[in-house]
Amino acid sequence: MNSWEGGQCAEMAMVCLTDFEKYAKEHLSKDTWDYYSTGADECYTRDDNLLAYKRIRLRPRVLQDVSESDTRTTVQGTEISFPIGISPTACHGMAWHEGETATARAAEALNTCYITSTYSNCSVEEIVAAAPDGFRWFQMHIFHSRDLSEKFVQRVEALGYKALVLTVDMPYFGKRRDSLLKQSTLPPHLSLKNFDGMLPEHETSVPGKQVTPSRAIDPSITWKDVHWLQSITSLPIIIKGILTKEDAELAVEHGVQGIIVSNHGGRQLDGTLATIDALSEIVGAVKKRIEVYLDGGIRTGSDVLKALALGAKCVFIGRPVVWGLAYKAAGMLQKSTGTSFSSLNSKVPEAHKTQRTSAEQETRMFEQESEMTAQETERCLSQET
Repeated sequence: MNSWEGGQCAEMAMVCLTDFEKYAKEHLSKDTWDYYSTGADECYTRDDNLLAYKRIRLRPRVLQDVSESDTRTTVQGTEISFPIGISPTACHGMAWHEGETATARAAEALNTCYITSTYSNCSVEEIVAAAPDGFRWFQMHIFHSRDLSEKFVQRVEALGYKALVLTVDMPYFGKRRDSLLKQSTLPPHLSLKNFDGMLPEHETSVPGKQVTPSRAIDPSITWKDVHWLQSITSLPIIIKGILTKEDAELAVEHGVQGIIVSNHGGRQLDGTLATIDALSEIVGAVKKRIEVYLDGGIRTGSDVLKALALGAKCVFIGRPVVWGLAYKAAGMLQKSTGTSFSSLNSKVPEAHKTQRTSAEQETRMFEQESEMTAQETERCLSQET
């Protein structure tokens, strides 16, 4: 592990995301680790999200000029440094005391997209104040109280969030066995600040209550509620939780601007397809009419490359962000996210023009690794925690 001497990083021993995962498992409390890591039921889908990438083989083309590299891409018209964003994950304050404000600063420094969770320990206002120039989308649910949902939309619009990410695969919470056994309670010093003053006392997160105010979510929502959401906002709407071509086609028909192929990290319905296995049929159904993204199981640059080659515009990572927070907060979160990026750089020359990778995607997959590595090192050395 890193040793800190005179406020500087004396040794950078964290090489890949599994190093951060191991550190987080060893240093977070068991209850916190179980909350972040658990999947639904027997965790088949959670585990298959990772294993599915190992079943995919690359078809590398050689003697292609890869001397110039550029990994920049755009999502919903905004340029980001590389095609890896941050998924909405709840309760970052359980991993690091600064919570989502540290995540926001890291995303801003890396110039990538951060999807802020409704169930953050920091409020949307605090997140924006911590990283005023950051590029953010807001993940939301439609609640029983449409007034509550509308107030969230108004808040994030006023704060400059650039899109709404509607989670559609959680009408009820998945049966996460470890969480059921432990009741998934927040530590006494944490709360879900986005709900402060917006819910009755019995629905808020307090010691002895659930991590999230689950009873607030409306399980009866249908595609007509997507139209309702469109009627109260001018922001792009991204649907998160699509796994079939039929739902992808409906999303296009209902005028949304993007899809995140997601199974909630295997935390909702066990036995569904791994997201990378569902990607191709969704890309085929969409036919480039809207942007398609993916989360779930991304751990290496090869994983990112495979998702891009199969048609994803960008990928998002969730649990690895929490591991980075558990290690050394914002500075090391930048490094843990950058680890996937640097790994992507190293794999791209080997697999240039991988089958089904479009010319547009190929031109995005490259950047000079030395420059990015130097930036990451500088951030590490300047971060004193």
